[in-house]
Amino acid sequence: MPCELPVTSATLPWRLLRGSVVAQALEAKGFEVKAFDVDACCLGAAQPRGRYRGRMPARLVVLVSGAGTNLQALLDVSADEAYGAQVVAVGADRDGIEGLARAERAGVPAFIHRVKDFSSRGDWDLALTESCAAFDPDLVVSAGFMKIVGRSFLGRFGGRFINTHPALLPSFPGMHGVREALEYGVKVTGCTVFLVDEGTDTGPVIAQVAVPVHDDDDPAVLTERVKVAERSLLVETVGRMARAGWSVQGRKVRLGR
Repeated sequence: MPCELPVTSATLPWRLLRGSVVAQALEAKGFEVKAFDVDACCLGAAQPRGRYRGRMPARLVVLVSGAGTNLQALLDVSADEAYGAQVVAVGADRDGIEGLARAERAGVPAFIHRVKDFSSRGDWDLALTESCAAFDPDLVVSAGFMKIVGRSFLGRFGGRFINTHPALLPSFPGMHGVREALEYGVKVTGCTVFLVDEGTDTGPVIAQVAVPVHDDDDPAVLTERVKVAERSLLVETVGRMARAGWSVQGRKVRLGR
């Protein structure tokens, strides 16, 4: 059985590597120990610290709520083995969406958990956690997933659950980043890929790219320009994380070992 050891669950510095005494003891009991190296950990998903060494190709579970254009970009690029990552499952919070149709056309298994089908938000969060964990992901990618995950999910996938935002965080967090950037009058906005924590768009930043704001932009035009940059940044960032690994110390994320 797999032994999941999230970076947020330890209270003291420790290291678990294949071949270590602890790893050998776990393996003797039938657990599978992943190549997971944590130099220092602390409680709380808001401050993941450590280093994850993914497999090649890295296993991606992608969560969607709509058209799934970012999902499609990941499906397309992962067809090339050199990319270093593969979409192994797609999860959704609603049925009848194009994102699920894209998964079906690609032959990728999918699962659906609608919040209204559960007696509590906590039960929904636990079901989502278990479904994602069943596919043994190295990264979980929110690709337009319009639900906030809870403690169960972050406890399992903290430090390897990533999301995008259509602004240069920490500026303009929340649902209306493009509109608020226009209203503020900025000349440059952009997009961000970040590690999800318990806050709203408050997790450590992994990568960002700037997008110019033109004088005649309206929210629809600027949104499309940001989406193009966001899709490219997500594909590039996931690939780099899969091929080179990443480390997190406090709020600083470094790609590569």
